[in-house]
Amino acid sequence: MPELPEVESIRRDLNLEVTGRTIRSARVLDTKNAVRVIRRYSRREDFEDQLQGVEVLRVERRGKYLLLVLNNQTVLVVHLGMSGQIVLAAPADPLAGHTHVVFDFADGGQLRYVDPRTFGEVFVADRSDLGEIAELNKLGMDPLTGSITREQFSERFRQKKTRLKSLLMDQGFICGIGNIYSDEILFAAGLRYDRSSETLTPEEEHRLYLAIHEILDRAVASRGTSMRDEQYRDLYGSLGGFQDLLKVYQREGHSCVRCRTIIQRARWSNRSTHFCPVCQV
Repeated sequence: MPELPEVESIRRDLNLEVTGRTIRSARVLDTKNAVRVIRRYSRREDFEDQLQGVEVLRVERRGKYLLLVLNNQTVLVVHLGMSGQIVLAAPADPLAGHTHVVFDFADGGQLRYVDPRTFGEVFVADRSDLGEIAELNKLGMDPLTGSITREQFSERFRQKKTRLKSLLMDQGFICGIGNIYSDEILFAAGLRYDRSSETLTPEEEHRLYLAIHEILDRAVASRGTSMRDEQYRDLYGSLGGFQDLLKVYQREGHSCVRCRTIIQRARWSNRSTHFCPVCQV
C-alpha cells in the first residue's frame, strides 16, 4: 500500500507536470470494476461532466489524499488505496490492465488512474466542502509539512496510552504511516513495536520524533519504496529506491546492520512487524 512518502513523491511530480494545464475531458472506462473507483456517483456522466475544460491550479496533499485544485472552485480528490497508481502517458501508449479513469489534457497527454484491487477512489468536491469530508477531517498530524513542532508532538503523544506500532499507524494521531515506515521508524529510534507509549522517557520520545522525520524525509528523497511485487510506481512508471535502504522491514533472518543480531518477525494486529531484539528496547 502506498504510504506518505510515495504519495508525496507523486504530488511533487504532479505539481510539475499538470499545474497550469487544462483537462479537456475525463473518461471512466467501461471496465467491470470502474464503478467501484467512482463509487460516490450513481452515474459515470456525473463524474465526467465536472471535469470538462477545467484548469489545474496546483496539486496539494492531505495525508494520503492527492488534491488537484481546479479553477472552477472544485478539487479532484485521488486516493490510491492499496494498489492504485496514477501515471503520465501519451494517448498512443497501450492501456495498462486495470486502468479505470483517463484524464485527457487539451495540449496532449494523459493522466491514467490504474487500480488492480479497486480500494482507491477518485471524486470531485467543492473546495468549501473539503472540511466536511470525513476521511479528510479526521486525519492527524502530517509529518511532511514541517509544521509539527517538538512541543506539539509531545503534547499529543502524552495523551496516548497504547503500543508504539499501533500509535504510529493510527491515522488520527499521525497520518500516512503504514507497516513499512512504522518498522523503520521504530528501529531508527531504538524502540520496540510493543512498547507502551506512556513508558517512554523524554529522551526516547524525542528520539521517536526525530526518527519519524528522518525516515520519511529519506524515503521521499528516494522516491518511495517499491517492494518485490513492484506495485508502487511513480508518475513516470518508475520504481522507488528506498527498498534498498530498509534496515528491518522484511529482513527477517538477516543480520542487524548495527549489532549483527538476527532480525525477527512477529505478528501484530494481523500484520507482520520486523525488529531487532537487541537494538530496540
